[in-house]
Amino acid sequence: MQELPVIAAEPAAPRVKKPDWLRVKLPIGENYRQVRNLVDTHKLHTICESGNCPNMGECWGAGTATFMILGNVCTRSCCGFCAVATGRPEPVDWDEPQRVAEAIYLMKVKHAVITSVDRDELKDGGSIIWNNTIKAVRALNPETTMETLIPDFRGIWENLDRIIEAAPEVVSHNLETVERLTKQVRIQAKYHRSLEVIRRLKQGGMRTKSGIMLGLGETKEEVVQAMQDLYDNGCDVVTLGQYLQPTPKHLPVVRFVHPDEFAELREIGYGMGLDYVEAGPLVRSSYHAEKHIFSGRNKTN
Repeated sequence: MQELPVIAAEPAAPRVKKPDWLRVKLPIGENYRQVRNLVDTHKLHTICESGNCPNMGECWGAGTATFMILGNVCTRSCCGFCAVATGRPEPVDWDEPQRVAEAIYLMKVKHAVITSVDRDELKDGGSIIWNNTIKAVRALNPETTMETLIPDFRGIWENLDRIIEAAPEVVSHNLETVERLTKQVRIQAKYHRSLEVIRRLKQGGMRTKSGIMLGLGETKEEVVQAMQDLYDNGCDVVTLGQYLQPTPKHLPVVRFVHPDEFAELREIGYGMGLDYVEAGPLVRSSYHAEKHIFSGRNKTN
């Protein structure tokens, strides 16, 4: 019997070593414990936990958290970068807006950031809960400002209009990556649909914001083009941060971007006219979000 040739498996691509300057602070301190207790007591979800945010220790230690509404299970299962669980979500909890508002009141939060999973199975995309949450937070916390980090609602613009009608101080929708990598990184999203979200928000009178991850294989020129596309569609604030692989099942890090390159991109963003650019290895959408209400022309970030 003729023996079949042995075909050697291709070696896996070596993991890129995390540089020494990319360090995360451990979550410690009394404020951190108080936030932890409030989140648990009110049965709230935070993107800080679900998204494995590297700044959770710093932000919770300062008494702030980014609340995630509409549950903690996303209906979009193809995003190669995201650590949020995917599958079939629980039914909508109509009491959630009030619980979020009460938690913000107890935490004495001056600026609240609220985000959500994608709920594509709902006719309204979750926009009614979004509208109710913004209004509940404002009713109980009239001095608290808000940023809402929203999905694209699959381009059903009547759902987006509910966000505009509630009028939070900042509305953010992340581009996440450059145009060339969009189908690989966020398969069910569309680059130009995300730009249209930003454009419609700006037309509705919102202060607009978006974020891009670096280190997925994009070029500097592609990042600059994405920033220009955002600016051309009415984006006020852009955040640039390093992609960190949540698990071995997620997209690998192609490279770690040096802080000097982030600083250069920040200056390029200001040069093209963006109002505020937050850029650095550990920057995430809600990092220093309280600053993003105001102009960044002084470049103090």
